[in-house]
Amino acid sequence: MEVSHSCLKSGRIWLILASLALFLVICDARSKGSRGVVVPFVFDPKAFCDPPCQHAGLCIRNSTCFCSKGYEGELCQYANCYPKCKNGGECLRPGKCRCLPGYGGKYCHKAICPQGCRNGGSCVAPGICSCPEGWVGGACHKAICRHPCLNGGKCVAPNVCRCRGPYSGAQCREKKVH
Repeated sequence: MEVSHSCLKSGRIWLILASLALFLVICDARSKGSRGVVVPFVFDPKAFCDPPCQHAGLCIRNSTCFCSKGYEGELCQYANCYPKCKNGGECLRPGKCRCLPGYGGKYCHKAICPQGCRNGGSCVAPGICSCPEGWVGGACHKAICRHPCLNGGKCVAPNVCRCRGPYSGAQCREKKVH
């Protein structure tokens, strides 16, 4: 039986990949050895994975992928960030998080509005809050009253006055009589 040179070459490549994968699993199993966990590894050179393994994952048995470092999932489709992305951040690829507005840093662990955004506001850029209707200020901390609060009253929420002394009413206009 005559075997072509290209078949031998591709067979060697698979053998090298399988050996490398076996080496990685043995090393991983040894690192877990202190916990008494042994991970068996079976590689089938004729294995077929459909859909295929992603992110350089290796198809080791039919429909079973061996994932490259930093990826996980049945098809190696999920990136794994360590430490995990904080504050609702999404892991895009190993070590790279996409942060929600208001957070920064490699793992979304820093709030970029150090003053915070109150009353339902959200941080949209370093030190800048986007405030909901009725609130203003660097931290969305000042309420807006369409009509001013009178007689020393203070606007404490959108269109809500807190009155002082003997005054009451929507704008602190009425004086209480004893």
